[in-house]
Amino acid sequence: MNLASLLDRAGRGFAGRPALALGERVICDYRALAGRVAVLAANLRGRLGLAPGDRVALIMKNCPEYAELMFACWHAGLIVVPVNAKLAAAEFQYILDHSGARVCFTTPDLAATVGALTGPRAVIEMGGAEWRRMGKGDGMGVASTEADDIAWLFYTSGTTGRPKGAMLTHRNLFAMTWGYFADVDAIAPGDAILHAAPMSHGSGIYIIPHVAAGAAQVIPESGGFEPDEMFRLFAAHGGVAMFAAPTMVHRLVAAAEAADPDLSGLKTIIYGGGPMYVEDCKRAIGVLGDRLAQIYGQGESPMTITSLAKHRFPKAGEPRFGERLASVGMPFGIVDVRMVDGDGTPLPPGEAGEILVRGDSVMRGYWDNAEATAETLRGGWLHTGDVGAFDEDGYLTLMDRSKDVIISGGTNIYPREVEEVLLRHPGVSEVSVIGKPDPDWGESVLAFVVAEPGCEIKMEELDQLCLARIARFKRPKEYRFLDSLPKNNYGKVLKTELRQLLNDNR
Repeated sequence: MNLASLLDRAGRGFAGRPALALGERVICDYRALAGRVAVLAANLRGRLGLAPGDRVALIMKNCPEYAELMFACWHAGLIVVPVNAKLAAAEFQYILDHSGARVCFTTPDLAATVGALTGPRAVIEMGGAEWRRMGKGDGMGVASTEADDIAWLFYTSGTTGRPKGAMLTHRNLFAMTWGYFADVDAIAPGDAILHAAPMSHGSGIYIIPHVAAGAAQVIPESGGFEPDEMFRLFAAHGGVAMFAAPTMVHRLVAAAEAADPDLSGLKTIIYGGGPMYVEDCKRAIGVLGDRLAQIYGQGESPMTITSLAKHRFPKAGEPRFGERLASVGMPFGIVDVRMVDGDGTPLPPGEAGEILVRGDSVMRGYWDNAEATAETLRGGWLHTGDVGAFDEDGYLTLMDRSKDVIISGGTNIYPREVEEVLLRHPGVSEVSVIGKPDPDWGESVLAFVVAEPGCEIKMEELDQLCLARIARFKRPKEYRFLDSLPKNNYGKVLKTELRQLLNDNR
């Protein structure tokens, strides 16, 4: 059971259909893609000397080679380690070291940063001489893998400040694929998916169902999200789906209102990675029409906990329209989802509790972290740390995030990671980080800081400290200085009071 078999099959069944496109230009069909992937796989095993189960890191911005390498690694029986290209060098270093990646592929814009990292691994730059040699020679057959072999080692930020590697197997990603077809959207041969969101995350995982269905992978020439470019690509390719964070949907809707573009080529926008407010949903429906679907998932159950499928997405005038828009839909058919109280007792509809998930999409565990695995998967259920409630019809509404994660532009930012960096400043006595509502990004990072007695801290110093140690997008956009942080009797900082303070001072 190997995910690469999907591309091998597509290379025969959809041989002449477009497989990869850069901007408006198709660069290869499925026959050519399957053949190239077989050659890359042979070179991964032969030229680079990799063995089944070895890890291959991708520190790359969006590009057509991302899809090639994903499937080449699986074809060769290897494990893909996708790395967020926005991370800082120290974060790259940790993931490479912890995963034990033997090879790292990178795009030219990141080559100098990645090349300067320490460790016994090969670094191969896209377009370089070694990469060109990787595309030569004979191909190999698809490696034999077991369903529970690891395919995708995805590092999630952790509340301890150390990312954890979620071990996602071939079984997990096959389950996600079938869940997409059943509970997100239909895909027909000749459709396309537009990768404007990072391919290291959800957009990249959605390559798999689109390969299975013979749809094209379209990468914008900009490598990212530019609304005007999106409009051109919708028209050029047709039947286009796109995964987007709510902030991307917000920007696309605003641009469409201003430009009144032809949207006939846009089939579906799947949004997730954070909440989208009801009024924003209504505005999006008014501008984009019936083209929305929503998913709720975690790295540990990728893109697969609940969904508001496109065919089930609420329409204006229907009963409970607003409530349905505020929900994250119903559980995927391939998972069980339940709500429990603090003792693990299942709760009835209408009562809020922690969301638990089990099923074939749930990870095997955390890489080299048995303690975290046992804690998160206790009792055979994935404990999400999210709080929500079902209604009587089985629709889930998220109530809170018990892990206090900040979601900015669809990207998770964990407060403790930022707090630990700020506490490196000798003048910082205490700090607590929360999310502040932001009309463009969903949330922005706000740090409440308590200075050491008699110490004057400049915000520029804190900025530089963060920029040297964590990714730019995690840096606080605002600092507020307090004499002390509110705490309970046990000395725990009360973030609820900080949020109230924020609301009172608006």
